[in-house]
Amino acid sequence: MARLDHDGLSAAVAAAVGASPDTSGAADLVSERGFIVVAAEVGDLKSAFKRAKKIDGYRWVAINREDLFGANPLSIGSKVGILDANGRVLKNADSPRKKV
Repeated sequence: MARLDHDGLSAAVAAAVGASPDTSGAADLVSERGFIVVAAEVGDLKSAFKRAKKIDGYRWVAINREDLFGANPLSIGSKVGILDANGRVLKNADSPRKKV
């Protein structure tokens, strides 16, 4: 699959997992799986994970599959999962923490 830009990746992930735009603005998309932040470029990964960490509930970062080696270290300890353009889980999201 060719590398997708932000709009293309958002559309592909939305179609694959049945997501819709997030009206709250916390993430790019929202689905039954949780909130999805889209990072189409390697330079967007760090800010995408930082943005996703602030969201309550299950959260995912959608990436182009070839960016996995750049995204995986950023996901360690974050409880944020990683999805590709086809909606396949590249790394599972952990259960959200309960705030005390």
